[in-house]
Amino acid sequence: MTVLIKDIQRNVSEIIRIEVSEFKGKELINIRIWYLAGRDSNGNDIYKPTQKGVALNISEFKELRDGIDKLEAYIKDKESNLVPEQPEAKIKGDYTEGLPDQEVPEEDFDDGSVDLYSEKS
Repeated sequence: MTVLIKDIQRNVSEIIRIEVSEFKGKELINIRIWYLAGRDSNGNDIYKPTQKGVALNISEFKELRDGIDKLEAYIKDKESNLVPEQPEAKIKGDYTEGLPDQEVPEEDFDDGSVDLYSEKS
């Protein structure tokens, strides 16, 4: 069972779809990017899901809501030229040079470990 909650137009060929679905007996909140795959015989757009997105257990909704509320406060502070409040991160990360690269250089795998980042051929 999948319940469509909302489609948000991202650009001319992509939407962000919010839906509730079931996987292995658990209800999930799915927030995923879908791409325009073509049109049917009636000229209606056909969208298909990408792997880009997140699935949260429905029991995590309160945490998601809290994050959205904090995002709203951040946006309001920024619009008012205030310094937005930022909580201490639970997991430390150094992003002074931006977000880390998604690809790991091949030389990092010379220790015999399995390369989980490369595409399967």
